[in-house]
Formats: sequence, structure tokens, C-alpha cells
Amino acid sequence: MRNRWWAMPVVAGGAAVLAACSSSAAPSSSSGSSAPATQQSSGSGTNTAAGSVRIETHSTKLGTVLTNAKGQTLYWFALDTSTKSNCTGSCATYWPPVMGKAVAAAGMTLPHGFGTITRSGGVQATYDGHPLYTYAADTSPGQVSGNDLNASGGLWWAMTPTGTKPSAAPAGSSSSSPASSGGGY
Repeated sequence: MRNRWWAMPVVAGGAAVLAACSSSAAPSSSSGSSAPATQQSSGSGTNTAAGSVRIETHSTKLGTVLTNAKGQTLYWFALDTSTKSNCTGSCATYWPPVMGKAVAAAGMTLPHGFGTITRSGGVQATYDGHPLYTYAADTSPGQVSGNDLNASGGLWWAMTPTGTKPSAAPAGSSSSSPASSGGGY
């Protein structure tokens, strides 16, 4: 018979991780606001307050895009709606949802508003009615390798401050035509 002494620390560690990842705030659902986002936050981490995430803008080879506080580009999925994420299961492993309420970095003004949707696991941030995600293959700040990528059954786009698709695709992209503007709904 084999010893199972290693199982207890693994189970206890997993429970601790799950407890740390859970939120004590009740999930809420709201649609994106059309009012300009001028919320302010402080701190240098991703989370600005319990359940919130700071959003910034950064210049990339595609132009200006929205990022999280770590500089990771934020994306939207063409198959989502303004009230529902269609990226679940293994999709969410490659495209982690931005969980929490989004707030603009100090002094930043955006033409569209932030909102939230409720999904399995809590509240996901939205911008201009699009649920927001990062891309697991973007390993450094400013990377935009998920833009114009056809994955998980639909196209992914870097989120721009205007809410339109970026005007250029990264080198090696499957699309050679310029992206049109518009929200994709």
C-alpha cells in the first residue's frame, strides 16, 4: 500500500488558493455607461481597491490600447454580447477575464464608460459594452499578439480607447485587410 501523506498538504493548499481567489463582494450586473470614464485610483498594483482593477493606456505597434496596471493589453471577443461572456472553460485559460470593477488610472479620461457583467466566478469588467480579457501569450507589457486572432470560435481585438478595432494588424497576422471600425455587436 502506498503512502498518501502528500495528499493532505496539496488539498489544504488548493483550498487556501481557492479561498484567496474568492470575492466577498456580491456580484452585480450593469451595462457599460456612455459617460466618459474619469474615475481616479492610486497605487501601482493591478487592483486599486477590493474588487477593482486599474485600467491604463499604452502605445503599441497597433496604436494606443487599453491595458491593465501591469501593461498587459486588454482584448474583446467578437462573440460576446454587452451582457454575456462567451469565453468560458478552456477559452478563459488562454483569454483570462479581467475580473472586478474597472477604474481609469489617475488623470485618464476615456470617451466610453466602464461597466461589469456577472459570469461564473464573479464580476468581469467591460468597456464600451465589451467584456475585457488579457491574452496568456502576451508575456511582456505592450505585446498585442492576440489582436485579429481567430481563436475559441471567433475573432479577438485589442481594446482601443475609442472602442473600435485597431487600424493595423501585428506582423504575421492572418488578416491582410485593414480592420473596420465598430463594436462588433
